[in-house]
Amino acid sequence: MSIRIPRFWISIAVAVVLVAGFIAMPVLGPSRPRVAAGSQAPGSAALSADEASLLDGYRHVEVASVSDAMEKVTGKRAYMSHHMRPIFPTKFAGFAVTVLLKKEANHDSNALDGMLTAIDQGAPNSVYVMVVEDGSDIAGMGGLMGTAMSARDFSGAVIDGGVRDVAYLQKIGFPVFGLGIVPSTSVGHYRFGGANIPVTCDGVPVSAGDIIAADNDGVVAIPRAAAPEVLKIAREMDFKEHSMYATIEKLKSIVEAVKQFGRI
Repeated sequence: MSIRIPRFWISIAVAVVLVAGFIAMPVLGPSRPRVAAGSQAPGSAALSADEASLLDGYRHVEVASVSDAMEKVTGKRAYMSHHMRPIFPTKFAGFAVTVLLKKEANHDSNALDGMLTAIDQGAPNSVYVMVVEDGSDIAGMGGLMGTAMSARDFSGAVIDGGVRDVAYLQKIGFPVFGLGIVPSTSVGHYRFGGANIPVTCDGVPVSAGDIIAADNDGVVAIPRAAAPEVLKIAREMDFKEHSMYATIEKLKSIVEAVKQFGRI
């Protein structure tokens, strides 16, 4: 003998199942989760313990201290100008992947292939350092390139040129420094000039593998060979400066604090 269930109760049961299934579904954010820093991506080598430790240090020290330490160690300017600004407040450090775009009008659909390949071949913890010749009003990158860099867990990008699609870059949280925000394109106006070659980015020499450190004060490039010594001195400077705040408040005198700590 079969039991007939009223249609009303069947409808209630279906609704309960659907609601339970909806609640169990994962909540999707606006963008995919980024790979943890230092983890391995397809086709890339994982960081050594020394490299990971070095990057971690630069991610925690202030860029102003790094700039001062670079001047003390090398006697040279290593900071980019006040024109190089972030599209949103950020702090990052990574190893430079350099790209040069040469100014040249063309109708070659493959003229910029190399700048895209440099992204696809980049390892996690890279910083994309692009120089766009005479390009302050030309967007060197936008949302598509930023999405690719984010997917490959780049630390950020520094563009000696313009940036566009900033609303989308902000949405996915990919940090970019550039000379300005413009809607233009490099397509048809530029040709790829090389990747992982020495470049001069906003007046500062950068080679592939150099450490790029950036925060709201600006961007500094640290030659790889000098990076451990510069980090050591920058940490010492940070410690002194942070210790001085309480002393200045207590003594109500910056002159006395400088006498005690020798840092300004």
